[in-house]
Amino acid sequence: MKVSVEALVHAPDVNDRMCPSRGVLEHVTSRWGVLVLIALAEREYRFSELRRRVAGVSEKMLAQTLQTLERDGFVEREAHPVIPPRVDYRLTPLGREAADMVGGLAHWVERQTPGVLANRQAYDAR
Repeated sequence: MKVSVEALVHAPDVNDRMCPSRGVLEHVTSRWGVLVLIALAEREYRFSELRRRVAGVSEKMLAQTLQTLERDGFVEREAHPVIPPRVDYRLTPLGREAADMVGGLAHWVERQTPGVLANRQAYDAR
């Protein structure tokens, strides 16, 4: 769905199924989007380094995720004219803000995981 900035007559409402903010939220909070943003919050990465850092992501999914985040303005791509080709990825100021937000949630999840696992075990035992 193509929506121009001018088409946003009403304030963004993520609960409105037609609001373009839903697409942005999906990009930022997707499985790989979150992990890429968190990794790039640490430092700038080359593609192959980022793939190793975000364990489990395929080359195709990483490329798609980076392209989506770049299109939305969260990630900046810099291609260096060298042989072999070298491309670096870094967060933009908007990306840094998004990474801080999703990173906070991810780190909260890490801290709460033991309790969640205990809750699951108790639930399954009933």
